Amino acid sequence: MIKSAAVVNYAPEKGAVEIREVSRPEIGEEDVLLEVANVGVCGSDIHQWNCDHSWPVNYPVVLGHEFAGRVAETGRRVSGWKEGDRVVSETAAIIDLNNPLSRCGQYNLDPSRKGFGYGVNGAMTRYVSVPARCLHRIPDALSFEYACLTEPCCVAYNAVVGNVRIRPGDRILVLGPGTIGILCAAMARLCGAQVAVLGLEADRGRLEIARQYGCHPLVGDATEWALERDGLGVDGVIDAAGASITLQIALRLVRPGGFISKVGWGPQPLTFSLDPLVQKNISLHGSFSHNWPMWERVIALLASGQLDVRPIVGGIWPISEWREAFEKMHSGAVVKSVLKPA
Repeated sequence: MIKSAAVVNYAPEKGAVEIREVSRPEIGEEDVLLEVANVGVCGSDIHQWNCDHSWPVNYPVVLGHEFAGRVAETGRRVSGWKEGDRVVSETAAIIDLNNPLSRCGQYNLDPSRKGFGYGVNGAMTRYVSVPARCLHRIPDALSFEYACLTEPCCVAYNAVVGNVRIRPGDRILVLGPGTIGILCAAMARLCGAQVAVLGLEADRGRLEIARQYGCHPLVGDATEWALERDGLGVDGVIDAAGASITLQIALRLVRPGGFISKVGWGPQPLTFSLDPLVQKNISLHGSFSHNWPMWERVIALLASGQLDVRPIVGGIWPISEWREAFEKMHSGAVVKSVLKPA
């Protein structure tokens, strides 16, 4: 039996993550066995490590849902894929194909959906079993180190392009300079918007990364920038912070008739009135996950160089050094950590 080291979240307790040896997974008839080249560390992995997440987890589970690699084996009923193909994988590991949402391509919203890294074993190990329907081919010119970040780029694409309409010249405020926040800012810049990214004093290093994408970094208070054009506020706010209270900031700084796209998770209860949402006629959009056409578009953006993820990658660590990679992200020392299982 082939064993590989894996980063496993084994219990609903703070710090309950460790390296364990796991068996090479068996694959079904419609699955492929993927040999993982690189896997990104997501904020959700860190939330599970800290046990401050707000979604159900099937313990014990191998973490990791941002990954790229090569096809190592194909199931009996799989066609169109062969050993050695370079691929990235979507995250919807289990869906109900007959659910009305799945049937119209919105399987990311299927209530029965289970993803890698919390619902089923993820990719922070050498091999992962993946349904063939999740795979997307990547060109040779796109390295695995950066291709593995297709997934967070798709999260940003959905929050900025899929759920709201940004026009050239719009002023957009992004709350939170984490991976998703900076990628949302980069997407908004691709749409032609003027973009500012708001963070805390401790975020100055990450805000400088946002500056590399042509964004205006802000610390503490964004009021002056938000009101600069005509005193009414920004056209839209992308709330990518992991706290509920930031929605109050968004409601205050968005202009009447503007929009808020909320992509950051925040399990804390709201302690303020939502009356400004009504009074200002604001459109509030939740944004979750992504689907097939978004992946194809994002891969095209990455392959062409229109979207460059190199500035956000703070380092590549072997699986054995997962803790350092997690801590670097959690402390804000880097925007994105990437692991290399081999």
